[in-house]
Amino acid sequence: MSKFVLDASTLLAFVKEEPGVDTMPAESEIISFSVISSVNLAEAHSKLVMKGIPANDAWEAIMAPIGEVADFNPHHAKRAGGLILQTRHLGLSLGDRACLALAIELGVPVYTADRVWSQLDLGIPIHVIR
Repeated sequence: MSKFVLDASTLLAFVKEEPGVDTMPAESEIISFSVISSVNLAEAHSKLVMKGIPANDAWEAIMAPIGEVADFNPHHAKRAGGLILQTRHLGLSLGDRACLALAIELGVPVYTADRVWSQLDLGIPIHVIR
């Protein structure tokens, strides 16, 4: 198996064992092959903290299954900003575009729980888990 990018929604679904995770790669493959943008990692962390999970516990929970964290660098920022016209009509956030920019940069599939992404045609496979 080759690398793939996780959106914050998919990471949270995996950590919380929500519906749809059975359509994702196995846990061992997620640990070995997943990549997540530091922007999406912060997003997932903040969602758990907002639900009342102590910050350190939330951090440990989201870091456990992650294979690699990609820094959000100027190149990713340029690509994410450039995606606005293709994604604005779907209401995608900066975090969503950061995730997509990383997947495009790496040329790998991306996993998300956000169904609206299935309407995108960005030249990468987009897997919607539910």
